[in-house]
Amino acid sequence: MADVTAAMVRDLRERTGAGMMDCKKALVEANGDMEAAIDWLRKKGLSAAAKKSGRAATEGLIGVASGPHTAAMVEVNAETDFVARNEQFQSFVATVAELVLSVGDDIEALKKARYPGVIDAVEEATSYRSVEEELTRMIATIGENMSLRRA
Repeated sequence: MADVTAAMVRDLRERTGAGMMDCKKALVEANGDMEAAIDWLRKKGLSAAAKKSGRAATEGLIGVASGPHTAAMVEVNAETDFVARNEQFQSFVATVAELVLSVGDDIEALKKARYPGVIDAVEEATSYRSVEEELTRMIATIGENMSLRRA
């Protein structure tokens, strides 16, 4: 078993946004291999999001964005109203509202759209996360079920 240092945990946390204890556990499971730890966290995040998917998400925010001759609204739900106060969640809703201006109101197309400004840490620098992947990452990070309800 490799020695896991605080610097390694910090680096993994900065790259993935996962919690400190999750990062430490991932590094221990991966014997100190950073890439394997990222993969472990991704799998754990997907399974955590799947477990939470059955829970009701009835609170949340409505994001509004406007363009030169158009406007868009999106509803993003979470389990509790406390998440709506989270700056990360608010930023996500605002970004998705801007995306609705260009993608349109089809939720499935919106989920597949490229989430701007975020490069997937596991893939190469040219690989970007979709809105759905970013939402899954937020579910794993924040710990509540979330959903794109309508646009």
